Amino acid sequence: MDNLILAIESSCDETSAAVIKNGRQVKSCVISSQIEIHKKFGGVVPEVASRNHILNISSVVGEAMEKAKVQYSDLSAVAVTYGPGLIGALLVGVSYAKGIAAANNIPLVAVNHIHGHIAANYITHAELEPPFVCLVASGGHSHILYVEDYMKFEILGRTRDDAAGEAFDKIARVIGLGYPGGPKIEALAKEGDDAAMKFPRVEFADAPYDFSFSGVKTSVINYLHNAEQKGTPVNSANIAASFQKAVTDVLTAHTIRACLDKKVSKVVLAGGVSANGALRESFMRAAQENNLELYYPQPIYCTDNAAMIGCAGYYKFLEGNFADSSLNAVANLKL
Repeated sequence: MDNLILAIESSCDETSAAVIKNGRQVKSCVISSQIEIHKKFGGVVPEVASRNHILNISSVVGEAMEKAKVQYSDLSAVAVTYGPGLIGALLVGVSYAKGIAAANNIPLVAVNHIHGHIAANYITHAELEPPFVCLVASGGHSHILYVEDYMKFEILGRTRDDAAGEAFDKIARVIGLGYPGGPKIEALAKEGDDAAMKFPRVEFADAPYDFSFSGVKTSVINYLHNAEQKGTPVNSANIAASFQKAVTDVLTAHTIRACLDKKVSKVVLAGGVSANGALRESFMRAAQENNLELYYPQPIYCTDNAAMIGCAGYYKFLEGNFADSSLNAVANLKL
């Protein structure tokens, strides 16, 4: 029997709904982005994001159902992101999903957003199965996880300050590129020399898989301030390329180290930063050098989307792991 899951994602500034068949087949995936709305603020404004989720969610869900050619009576469950993320934004999706589940007497599945990013790879790679080591790198998260099974995770490393994507956004802002920073840094870096500046790479003796990106961020900002005080012209492309290289070097080295230490043959990328071309090239080289299989999602499934939530929700659904009407959003939810 086929299982159809309606999934809803509203953790930040994308309102998304999808219908997923048997965990990996995307029947529909609709994403309403708020990038243009938040550009003028230089980043996501939580209250503005929440209001726009309220305005968008009904039409987004309706479009996803229509594109999938299904009725609510066809659904096996509704899955929703309940954390981590912006509390107001999460509440919109959680409340809407609870209403659908109650009105149609179908199970409600609560999904961790980070689990969703990992599961995005199952959509792109039908053959992928655990165990593997996964790097989840986005605007809000930088984790290295050992995925022992579909619902069994071990956090090996995490950022101690800024997430990788957050660092990209901040450096893009100080260079004057605007929001969103990741794609703009990547585009500018292609015109620069990534060996022009030697920005720091942080290592922790007591936690070899952990990250810290505040140092490289501060180093770039200090470089720009010193140049401004001395009246020295700066090459923004070289700064972007050197910064990007510093971040991708650390993400790659720590993840590959974890993969080898865990003695697994598969390394997986997930999250918005995994769409970065320089990061993918870095991992391709490292995977080849260490005889590892490399997996990463299609670009549309790297950023926030409901399809990945439906895929992750499917595996909780199979376990019978359902939420009830007391489900609440959890902004700082742990995996």
